[in-house]
Amino acid sequence: MKLMICGGTVVTMRNNEIIRDGAVVIEDGVIVDVGKAHDVKRRHAGAYERINAKGKIVMPGLVNTHQHAAMSLLRGYADDLPLQEWLEKWIWPVEGCMSAHDIYVGALLTAIESIMGGTTTVNTMYHYMPEENEAKAFADAGLRGVIGHVCFSWRKDEDRKALEDLARNWHAKADGLIRASVDPHAPYTVDPEYMKELKDIRVDLNERYGSEKSPIMWHIHVAETYDETEKIRRFFNVKVKDSVMAYLDSLGVLDDHVLAAHCVAFSETDMDISKARGVKISHNPISNLKLASGISPITRMLEKGLTLSLGTDSPCSNNTADMFQTMKVAALLHKGVNRNPAAPTAWQVLKMATLGGAEALCWSEEIGSIEVGKKADVIILNLFKPHLRPVYNEISHLVYAARPEDVETVIINGRIVMENRKLTTLDVERVMEDVERTKNELLDRARRNIK
Repeated sequence: MKLMICGGTVVTMRNNEIIRDGAVVIEDGVIVDVGKAHDVKRRHAGAYERINAKGKIVMPGLVNTHQHAAMSLLRGYADDLPLQEWLEKWIWPVEGCMSAHDIYVGALLTAIESIMGGTTTVNTMYHYMPEENEAKAFADAGLRGVIGHVCFSWRKDEDRKALEDLARNWHAKADGLIRASVDPHAPYTVDPEYMKELKDIRVDLNERYGSEKSPIMWHIHVAETYDETEKIRRFFNVKVKDSVMAYLDSLGVLDDHVLAAHCVAFSETDMDISKARGVKISHNPISNLKLASGISPITRMLEKGLTLSLGTDSPCSNNTADMFQTMKVAALLHKGVNRNPAAPTAWQVLKMATLGGAEALCWSEEIGSIEVGKKADVIILNLFKPHLRPVYNEISHLVYAARPEDVETVIINGRIVMENRKLTTLDVERVMEDVERTKNELLDRARRNIK
């Protein structure tokens, strides 16, 4: 497909560049030209499908670096509870009753919500099953994603088989849309020896199925609550100082392929180790607030030069996949905490949701910005809305005022997957009907099994 997007304000995320009355040319899924519309039109006079973006914003798709996509099936199921009670008494028991089809349907719903909200890449950690899974759901929706299998000490053999199947059948598949990751759940649910083994498994799978340009990464919850070091001591009878990252570093598992989600109880030592090892951070402000886990010190991380990205966490703990809301909360929360209206700036937050997200997923050579040679993951927002007028500063609008419903068009890998708010890949109403039916069947199984 050959596309030319003309007349919009192009927010490239490359060196703070904004091109008004700009144009983007896409051929075979790749961006081949970006610039002023009159110059681009002169250079490309051939037959292109043209999209008129006059009065609109053209920008990279948003990148959600921490999700549990299938958990949309549990949206609103257990709210207003602390993390450990939420997990142990409510979430884990019902998850034990989930089938492969349940996981597929839940992930399909999240994929739809993500695309309709301008998110083009999602990093998800969940239970992988070969029959139906989150990878298939994302591929069917046309969504780019990193699919991880979450690993626990209590099911090592099952994890090993799942990781092998996931990497062999899905990494760099679906026209390059899908990548695999190895996902230890957390330092308090994965024992020290298994944690080291999972690092070795990632290296081995990457050697066999990955590449330097398309690596298999590592995705883990870290320091989500302030009692995490105590839980590690209690569960595994190991000595842990005050720093969770120091503990992980002592195991030799940290490197630049690691993405650490949450990082709420993060000390200066944690940050310094993360910086030295190249560990990337996924900040999940809404989930952390909802579960009363705390507030991650991201302004200090920015000062130290860590790679920061944004995640929504699951639709069960957020309760949406709305990255625009996540950007706004991230910006406002830390301004209030730091009593500094510029900490962070709108531009810093927007970078976390785009190029920073791509960097966090080891995918920035292909996505995260609108540049020649990169994959065409592009969204178009309509500014002709009362809440987006007048326009003084496009970046300010994107972080503080824009909403998911302002996204009109979504292009992923050069393919139009949403046009004029209508998905081209899936029947949304049919999926929602399937979601309700699947939810009811899951609850029936859970009632029979959890007694």
